[in-house]
Amino acid sequence: MENGTLPFDLTGKIALVTGGGSGIGESISMTLAKHGANVQIIELNKENAEVVVGKIKEAGGLAKSHSCNVANQEEVLKVVEDIFSDTGQINILVNNAGIAHIGNVENTSETDLDRIYGVNIKGVYNCLHACIPKMKASGGGSIINMASIASYLGIPDRFAYSMSKGATMTMTYSVACDYIKDNIRCNAIAPARVHTPFVDGFLAKNYPGKEKEMFENLSKTQPIGRMGKPEEIAHLTLYLCSDEASFITGGIYPIDGGFSNIKL
Repeated sequence: MENGTLPFDLTGKIALVTGGGSGIGESISMTLAKHGANVQIIELNKENAEVVVGKIKEAGGLAKSHSCNVANQEEVLKVVEDIFSDTGQINILVNNAGIAHIGNVENTSETDLDRIYGVNIKGVYNCLHACIPKMKASGGGSIINMASIASYLGIPDRFAYSMSKGATMTMTYSVACDYIKDNIRCNAIAPARVHTPFVDGFLAKNYPGKEKEMFENLSKTQPIGRMGKPEEIAHLTLYLCSDEASFITGGIYPIDGGFSNIKL
């Protein structure tokens, strides 16, 4: 402990979490709030965000939801300006919002590519573009971008998704370099498969009646023998957001059950 505070204490910090209304984003929102952050959830699905806000407040935390399409720069600029006007600072940005796509370059349509680009690349850019000036005015901060093992590994049938997550990785490097003198740290997290409602929905849609079998098969692709849990991603996010990680910037952190480096 230092100055009587517990490790990973985010009390007094304003944290923006995109896509914070479900899955990994929900767990990140809950975890940051549990450690004292005032969490501002930026979410396309306002109803989902309100449910998470309710959980946070019920647990004694601080949170507010904002309806926003991160692919729309005008909406992002307005939401960030509103948050900054209300709170006077922005200390943490978690660029978690993202969408998936399955396909190779031949069966990825222009519409598919534009949709992935709009959310996974432009959405990250929009939030960085809007938040960094506010972070500079706040004396610095921490940015976490949600990348993927697909950022740096070849994954079958993930052409557009890999493209977008590769861009997320290189945006992380660039921002970390450009704003290190402004006391802004920027890192990325690169998960392998994580068990979220999206996974369950995907299996139910594509493998009806074989969900359990396919879930086990997907779990075994990680050397550790299972998928990750949303809270495990959230705990790494908490660390990288905290002052305990003040010497860390420009890093890409795999959290993948050994997928990247262990071959059994």
